[in-house]
Amino acid sequence: MRHGGQILVDHLKAEGVRRVFSVPGESFLAALDGLHDSGIQNVVCRHEGGAAMMAEAHAKLTGEVGIAFVTRGPGATNASSGVHVARQDSTPMILFVGQIDTAHRDREAFQEVDYRRVFGGLAKWAAEVDDIARLPEYLSRAFHLAQSGRPGPVVLALPENMLSARADVPAIAARRPPETTPAAPGVAAIWQALQGAQRPLVVVGGPHWSRQAAGDLAELASATGLPVAVTFRRQDRIDNRHPNYAGDLGVGMNPRLGQRLKAADLVLILGARLGDTATNGYTLMDPATPGKTVLHVHPDPDELGHVWRPDLAVVAQAPAMVSALVASVPQGLPDWSAWTASARADYEAFVTPRETPGAVKLEAVMRWLSDSVPDDAIATNGAGNYAAWMHRYFRPRAWPGQLAPTSGSMGYGFPAAVAASLECPDKVVLCFAGDGDFQMTLNELSTARQYGARPIVIVANNGRYGTIRMHQERTYPARISGTDLFNPDYAALARAYGGHGETVRRTEDFAAAFGRARDAGTVAVIELVLDPEALAPGQELSAARAQGQGAAT
Repeated sequence: MRHGGQILVDHLKAEGVRRVFSVPGESFLAALDGLHDSGIQNVVCRHEGGAAMMAEAHAKLTGEVGIAFVTRGPGATNASSGVHVARQDSTPMILFVGQIDTAHRDREAFQEVDYRRVFGGLAKWAAEVDDIARLPEYLSRAFHLAQSGRPGPVVLALPENMLSARADVPAIAARRPPETTPAAPGVAAIWQALQGAQRPLVVVGGPHWSRQAAGDLAELASATGLPVAVTFRRQDRIDNRHPNYAGDLGVGMNPRLGQRLKAADLVLILGARLGDTATNGYTLMDPATPGKTVLHVHPDPDELGHVWRPDLAVVAQAPAMVSALVASVPQGLPDWSAWTASARADYEAFVTPRETPGAVKLEAVMRWLSDSVPDDAIATNGAGNYAAWMHRYFRPRAWPGQLAPTSGSMGYGFPAAVAASLECPDKVVLCFAGDGDFQMTLNELSTARQYGARPIVIVANNGRYGTIRMHQERTYPARISGTDLFNPDYAALARAYGGHGETVRRTEDFAAAFGRARDAGTVAVIELVLDPEALAPGQELSAARAQGQGAAT
């Protein structure tokens, strides 16, 4: 006879779960008891949003299912931000939520929430266990659904009387991954289509990536001469130094790359959904009339035809298809060298730093880091205009080199960096954050200190919500409303948590400050004091205001 918490933890162990992220609650005491001597590390966080984001980042980094435990009501709603990240990023994750005793249901009991309704449109599956004897079945289904087709988040509510009840129920064996080798006809059809293309573009994104897949993609590009672009915040799918890498299709993309997507006569989409961000609001490719051959490879058959009507649709995981393609490169492919060289030249020109105002040049800091950190460094970020400098000038070299939310969630970067540092303690883990972005989850400094995580946080402090201010100046110039920020002394705050903190006011002081942060052996924060005029890599604040005033007249 095992109580529900023990049944749950035994299944986690069978699935190979090594680490979970949680904020404790009385609603799942039995699960905490099951974790006590399980050998599974329970990383206790300071906010449920941080716990869910750490679980999501852990899944991205390892390919495992990310696991988070939160309590009922406000615990679950706080965690919903991480669930949304997992949904839009196609990340396998399970959020276990403590729930009220089933005997009190439908009385609006303390912290009662109907999780099926709250998470029904956000998660792949939201369910509640009503019978302790069926708990293994629910757990098995949760792991299968989180990883099947297009991966994503599952929310499973666990009433406290279900967790505390005891039952003699057999365990269900861990999920066995399905066979994912692409069928030969699909591979041959891709080659046949490419044979007739003059201006092809390979676009890579989505889940399931690995170091092997990144190597295979680089080999495929070299063997064929095909140009490769990646979707928003998936830059670590290929070494950005590869001569066939053309850049990323996302917020702040190279306009020349956008025009190349528009001009391509064939687009081979590998794993990506190719949504509005990658197509500049569908202006570069219109789903109704794309004007080009569309080959779409995706693990979820329901995604094929969801937005684009593909000329060829193949149900397969992108890494498996890349492996199959690199093993079957035919002779006599068209010569795409001029097209690809032009794409690379456009990329190189775009990532040549453009000077911005102020004593601290964010473009110089990013380029120095890109040139100086080890090839296997991991960079994380949340949302904000600072990220445009990162995506443009900091170039990932190896997978996994980038953990970032395609959903544009603020506050993600630091929890992700904590998770990455715990998983890869010997690697340099960088968190890029804006002042508004960092303040959303900086309380996880306490979590980092408690568990020995050692990320280095680069805080770009311009005293405002920069992205919103940019749009505000373009739309309502000089009418500043709701975008200015008061900031703490970030270096002092880091030291208050027992970490390392410094403030940098000149570009030339950054390298030495970074060296001290690396040597500190603990979580570190380097605050960059930026000139507010440096609004975006390609535009100053005054220029954005003038643009808005010109549009108004």
